[in-house]
Order: sequence, then C-alpha cells, then structure tokens
Amino acid sequence: MIEDPFVAHRSLLFTVAYEMLGSAADAEDVLQESWLRWADVDRSQVRDPRAYLVRVVTRQALNRLRALSRSREDYVGEWLPEPLLTSPDVAEDVELAESVSFAMLTVLETLGPAERAVFVLREVFEMPYGEIAEVMGKSAAAVRQIARRAREHVAARRPRVRVSRAEQQAVVERFLVALRTGQLQELMEVLAPDVVMVADGGGLVAAALAPIHGVELVASLLARAHRVVAAFETTTVWLNGAPAGRIEIDGEPSAVSLVVEDGRVTRIYVVRNPQKLTQLDQPTELAR
Repeated sequence: MIEDPFVAHRSLLFTVAYEMLGSAADAEDVLQESWLRWADVDRSQVRDPRAYLVRVVTRQALNRLRALSRSREDYVGEWLPEPLLTSPDVAEDVELAESVSFAMLTVLETLGPAERAVFVLREVFEMPYGEIAEVMGKSAAAVRQIARRAREHVAARRPRVRVSRAEQQAVVERFLVALRTGQLQELMEVLAPDVVMVADGGGLVAAALAPIHGVELVASLLARAHRVVAAFETTTVWLNGAPAGRIEIDGEPSAVSLVVEDGRVTRIYVVRNPQKLTQLDQPTELAR
C-alpha cells in the first residue's frame, strides 16, 4: 500500500505552518484544514504532491496568520512562540535549526503576514518565486520585492553570532546551575551586560508584562525567584533545535530559551503560559 503523500510529508507541512504561525496548536489546526481540502482533490491531476500540499498549507496558514495578527494585539503582556521539544538531530540541519529557533521566530513576529510567508517559503524552504507568487496571489516581481524587504528586516534583527552546540549547551547548563542555586554573582557572570529578558504568561500566570533590560535587573530578579518559591528545579532539554531549559516552579513547568554570544547570555525567553507548554513531553518531528 502506497503511503498517502500528506502523511509522508506531514513533518514538512507542520514545519511550514509552525514557522509561519509560531504556534504548534495553530499549526495543527492548519494541517487539519489542509487535510480536509486534500481529501477532496483529484490526485490524478496533481503532478507534484509535495509542492501542491505546501501551497495548500501555506494558504491556510496565511489566512490564519492574518486573523491571529489582530487577536495578538490584545494579548496580555509579551507574546512569545510556543516552544517545541525537539531531538538533538534537528541541530544537524543548521538552517532548519536556525529557522525554528526562538530568536528567529521572535524576529519573524515583527514581520507582516505577507512578508513572513514569503520569507519562510523562500529563505527556509527555497520555493521558487513563481510558486510563491501563485500562493500569494501576487506577481513574481512583487514577491521578489517583498522577499528583499523581509531579508533586510530579519538581517537587522537576528543574532549576529552563530555559536556551536557545545558552547550553547555549556552556557545553558551554567545558567541553569546559577538559577537553581540562586547565586547572584554566578548569574551576573553568565549574563551579558545588556541582556534582555522577555517573559510570556499570557495573563494566566505571573510574568513580567514588558521586557527587562540590563544585567543588574535581570540577575537580581532571577536570584530572587529561587528564594520566593518552595520548589525550584531545572533541567537541560532541547527546544526548537537547541539546548535550552525546562524549569519547574512549585510543580508548574516553564520553558527557557537563551541566545548566547561570546560565551554569555544576551537574551532570555521565558514561556510560562500553560497553554503554550503542551509540547514539552514528546519530541516534535520537523523537516525541510
């Protein structure tokens, strides 16, 4: 029995939707909608099922992204992507790992829906401009212009230094030890002077409503967290293709992703919204 193309390419289709939306839950909804459309298609008329399915998923994700862009304006506090537990194998594909990293996904959030869709399809999945134009309902020339603007926007905001997995893991582990023990001096040493911490509680749990800037403020806040909770545990895990942290605060999980440059943490992303922490127990299969 020949495997259905939708099933065969499901990991790819999920990755496309997730990179466009930053939400596993919304990506799964998009896949469900796309499956229903695929079920009604005359397969004999589809020359390239993979390309056809990517187009279907992209259109559905773009529709959802436009709707979400309005609803996220009312989100309580900072909106961060939904973290995914991934296997270390994801990091073997450097381009894939970077494209699903927290740092990249937060940059993609600053793009408009059309720019984000074009950037993901062109820069991550290397789709020809002509095919992107068909998906977007625009001319190829217009798509090239959108792609250029999106590349410039992302290049100006993405981390400028790519670190090895070994360096990332070493800094993550050092950070988690300092966090677990509440050692202020250790935290000060592992954090960059201009570190920024962004937290997402979604209005459901306690979290800073705006980014916190500077090593003194961030370190003192993190050190204080260790003292005011009864139970505080940290574990190194792989999130979005990179070493990261899982923190249990009085039994409630949080996900922590770090950006590392020159051996120090420059950005801390803390996801505490329980609605975004449903993907931390089973690794998600991603593919390009």
